[in-house]
Amino acid sequence: MPTPPAPPHDPFAAVRSRNYILFALAFVCSSFALQMSGMALGWEVYERTHDAFILGLMGVARALPVVLMALPAGQVVDSLRRQRVMMTTQLGFGVILAAIALATHGIGTQRATVWTVLALVSCMGFVRTFNGPSRSSLLPDLVPEGLFQNAITWNIGLFQFSAVVGPLAAGWLIKRAGASWPVFAISAGLCIASSVFAAFLRPLRESTPGSLTLTGLWDGIGAGLAHVRREKLILSTITLDLFAVLLGGATGLLPVYAKDILHVDAVGLGWLRASTYLGALAMSLVIAWKPIKRHAGPMLLGSVALFGAATIVFGYSTSFWLSMSALFFAGAVDNISVVIRHVLVQTRTPPQLRGRVSAVNSVFIECSNELGSFESGAVAKAVSPVFSVVSGGVGTLLVVLGVAWAWREVRSLDRLEKAD
Repeated sequence: MPTPPAPPHDPFAAVRSRNYILFALAFVCSSFALQMSGMALGWEVYERTHDAFILGLMGVARALPVVLMALPAGQVVDSLRRQRVMMTTQLGFGVILAAIALATHGIGTQRATVWTVLALVSCMGFVRTFNGPSRSSLLPDLVPEGLFQNAITWNIGLFQFSAVVGPLAAGWLIKRAGASWPVFAISAGLCIASSVFAAFLRPLRESTPGSLTLTGLWDGIGAGLAHVRREKLILSTITLDLFAVLLGGATGLLPVYAKDILHVDAVGLGWLRASTYLGALAMSLVIAWKPIKRHAGPMLLGSVALFGAATIVFGYSTSFWLSMSALFFAGAVDNISVVIRHVLVQTRTPPQLRGRVSAVNSVFIECSNELGSFESGAVAKAVSPVFSVVSGGVGTLLVVLGVAWAWREVRSLDRLEKAD
């Protein structure tokens, strides 16, 4: 008897879920706010200092709390209701962004120093330590089984949409108002709205919260780290992301390229920052219609190698349109690796460990993104911005070769779903 054909793939399966719609609304509000404020912070700090090293310090201010607190935060997330943690952290973002708006606008005639702004950025980093693991570990409990990869794909696409529109809106607002504080004020309101949407989520499955004790905290951290060590695919993919973006990320130097190399204003910077995410959004739509089913390992390694090559092109470019094209392509190929990594981390982790493993993953992500900005800023100040970006792209290519040589599991990975 012939085997019946498989049902056709439904690219909108996740968005038919009430839970996912609410989650997506909360996520878009938060992502839009953080992308707007991130672009405005870079512009504000470079306008005041004209110092690439200070831009790098802003990355350290974001990353340091995550590096110090992420592992304990993962245990906290697994010990509490993840929905409540997500709601609380969004409120925290709103309060801190309101404080940044007041600081950059000035109370009376006294505007805050750059160091005050960096301190508030560090507070946001502390809140992000709890927000990321709570959000990513909650998502698998919100959608029916079998829809998780589709939900991840749409979620990444929504993030890319926010990351495209957010910087453009921020650039327009800065040019229109002649100041960055309105961006931070609007961002604060969006984060509060995100908390409200999260309050209406109704998880389909929910892990039993544990108890928070010092002994349990230490044992829980150990359990999360042990799982990452055992699952070679998780360890190798997040290691690849760590070193590739640590070396190859050019985002931290976009204000320098905008003002000093490409000679564009805040709107131009908004387009540069949006280009990476516009490429990623386009790729998200492609993956939503044609999900990754086979040859996931080679696709992962190839996408990161192409990301490094696009970074080299951007580093050498003195044309605004070529720079935008290189960033667009870099974002598109990077999105392939992001989807693969997110699916691997969540589907190959037991539900009771998701918060802790997500916290380990967040350490790698924050180290790569934010400490990568510091590395880029330090090298740019010591040598030049072009050398910083180009050498980082070359380093990314070397990292791909190293990971492919060190972990056979990545080279041979075929299907994302773990076999039963």
